Amino acid sequence: MRTLVTASWVIAHDGRSHVEIPDGAVLIDGDTVVDVGGRAELGRHRPDEHIELGDAVITPGLIDLDALTDIDHLILDSWASPELADGFTWSAGYFAAPRAVFDAAQRRTVREYALVQLALHGITSYMPIASEVHSDWAETYEDFVATAEVSTRLGLRAFLGPSFRSGVNVVGDDGRRTVLFDEEAGRRGLADALRFLDRTERLGDPLVTGVLLPCRIETLTPDLLRDIAEAAHRRDALVRLHALQGQWERDFVQRTHGGRTPLQLIAESGLLSDRLIVPHGVVLDVHPDVLGTDTGDVAVLADSGVSIVHCPLTNARYAHNLHTFAGYREQGVNLCLGTDSFPPDLIRGIDVGTQIAKLQAGDLGQGQLTGYFDALWTGGATALHRPDLGRLAPGATADLAAFALDDFRMGVTEDPLRTLVLNGTARDAVLTMVAGRVVMRDGAVPGVDLAALRRAGQELFDTMRAAYPERDHCRRPVDELFPPVFPRG
Repeated sequence: MRTLVTASWVIAHDGRSHVEIPDGAVLIDGDTVVDVGGRAELGRHRPDEHIELGDAVITPGLIDLDALTDIDHLILDSWASPELADGFTWSAGYFAAPRAVFDAAQRRTVREYALVQLALHGITSYMPIASEVHSDWAETYEDFVATAEVSTRLGLRAFLGPSFRSGVNVVGDDGRRTVLFDEEAGRRGLADALRFLDRTERLGDPLVTGVLLPCRIETLTPDLLRDIAEAAHRRDALVRLHALQGQWERDFVQRTHGGRTPLQLIAESGLLSDRLIVPHGVVLDVHPDVLGTDTGDVAVLADSGVSIVHCPLTNARYAHNLHTFAGYREQGVNLCLGTDSFPPDLIRGIDVGTQIAKLQAGDLGQGQLTGYFDALWTGGATALHRPDLGRLAPGATADLAAFALDDFRMGVTEDPLRTLVLNGTARDAVLTMVAGRVVMRDGAVPGVDLAALRRAGQELFDTMRAAYPERDHCRRPVDELFPPVFPRG
């Protein structure tokens, strides 16, 4: 079946870079892009279906490599004052007897809620992240079998695997943060992750790729890191490891592992390669909060082919920014993008990132808008080892998104991408297509009752929020942990 998708703008790829085509069209045969060009020229092909989007910009599908697949992350804790921040971490007492806040059916609904959000925001390929705060340890094999089923039903392209860890951040009775370990739990988690890789290989679902998703580096022992590296090398599997993201992480790793930095620990484990994807990659020697001097950390990442998942919106909300986007690019680091929190809005993320780049450089011309879109599409595809993604060109996989430019609130259109970033958000998405299949059109996701799912999501969020006091080492009530913006009458 041949489908023609047309709009006032198309972001194509000419083999060297992305290019903007006015009054453009994308011709798709099955799951593959056949041609990209002008509407008049491609319209002669007499397609079986014609999707006319009007005043909109058609882009490659958005690639989110730190995509929230949970009911919430950040809306609560990003506003925490220092005296309340420990309330978002397990207590040492809770570590001894944790419980899962949600049952299996509720966790499946949480995943569906989150994945539908991705589709509504133009995301076609994703690698998930979820909070382990409300689980009894980390994610499970069974959870991700269910996640894969939901994802495939919706039609998204998923790079999946259960998270696992051998330790968890806790706050002791003395109010100090540390990590408590259960090495056997980490071993079981890795076994589950490898079992999931086996399952995805057997099923051969083109929309599901198994990957290894260990948790934060400070929650993993050196032995487990080495075993992850060995398994990834043996199976040629991608690994995503949250690391280099906070000063506390760096200090803890150095105290615990003989002065070695997190980057040195990663290198010693054998993980440094082009299979490694690292969110957020902020805390390196070049950052002013570390050394403020380039002693070679960025070059290590570039030379080994590691991909850094930059999450500009989340970084800004936590007041901890990459230093700098342009500097990493200049040294050859492959940068890709992630959302890491709600909303899964990569357009807002690019807007925040470009403004921070200007502030850091003190130069309006250093916004790096081209670089951010390259990271979104080409960088994401490079990290995934999928050159068929992140571009609209003959032979590419037909993953695309489109964003309306005709809303009066969008204002006038200058350049389609600049207008979208400055005046719009990813909520302006009107089409999400994966492998030639429409996943979302005009705010509707086939087979999904959005109103019912919204109600279910709110109920689950309320349940999760109410469970925080039992994990808080001070057992503070919900209203104290999460005070309103103004007092409530």
